[in-house]
Amino acid sequence: MNGDALLIIGDVVTDVVALHGSPVLAGEDTAAEIVLRPGGSGANTAAWAACLGAEVHLLAKLGYDSSEWHATELINTGVQPHFSVDPDHPTAVVIAMVDKSGERSMLTNRGAGDLISEDDWDPALLDGVGRLHLSGYVLFAEPGLRLAARAMADAVAAGITVSVDPASTGPLRDFGVERFMQATAAAELILPNLDEALLLTGVTSAERAAVLLSERYGTAVVKLGAEGRWPRETVRWWRRPRADPLRSWTRRAQVTPSPPGSSPRRCAAPGRGRLWRWVAVPVPHVWPRWAAVHGTVWI
Repeated sequence: MNGDALLIIGDVVTDVVALHGSPVLAGEDTAAEIVLRPGGSGANTAAWAACLGAEVHLLAKLGYDSSEWHATELINTGVQPHFSVDPDHPTAVVIAMVDKSGERSMLTNRGAGDLISEDDWDPALLDGVGRLHLSGYVLFAEPGLRLAARAMADAVAAGITVSVDPASTGPLRDFGVERFMQATAAAELILPNLDEALLLTGVTSAERAAVLLSERYGTAVVKLGAEGRWPRETVRWWRRPRADPLRSWTRRAQVTPSPPGSSPRRCAAPGRGRLWRWVAVPVPHVWPRWAAVHGTVWI
């Protein structure tokens, strides 16, 4: 039976973030502020959606080294994890080197994340679910691609809507744009950032990319980050004259500042308010349906 829960199939990652004020030179020591954080596109989306009051389930594959830590962090934010643990591989790790301008260079080990497969799938995971959301990283390894196809097929057969986040331009380019679109044809909502939207469409503007992607998927939300939004004077969600596919777990909200270091735990703390940014203003009976969004969007 369908409900209002959100099921995410995605990645859980151990993030090692190094903030350095001077260039990193080969063979030299560089002073940096280094922090260890739970992360991953799927885990982040799940944590923030749970923080906003949704019932959220996360299907992921973790490694032998840090599965308990990640599970505890997610449970503390309200996420219901459905994890399998690979005894021979570590949880995915990303080392992010961030300079004073905010430019990032990343080293990635996908670890156990690349091993999630159909063996981890159970159609019962869809019980009570109103939306299936996929992190694009799942599609970039063959076992995950087969899992995604099976999960999307089961969701569509059950009348459950599907959304997808393309994840990252590098693996997306390697995977192939047309192949990605074919593999995600069951989705009716896509949430790329600007670079991903431009790569997927071959155009040069967020507005045009959003329109083209909406024609392909039905709805496109192009995330523009701190650089602004399109259109400048407002952010609109245009939709077809039918029931809102985002269902009750997505909530309209004012755009609010997201301070450095904000987290789902802080978001949920009493008196802190919502440390997130989301705009979804319905404008009925307009086609195509698309939006360009300013700020940080977790679905």
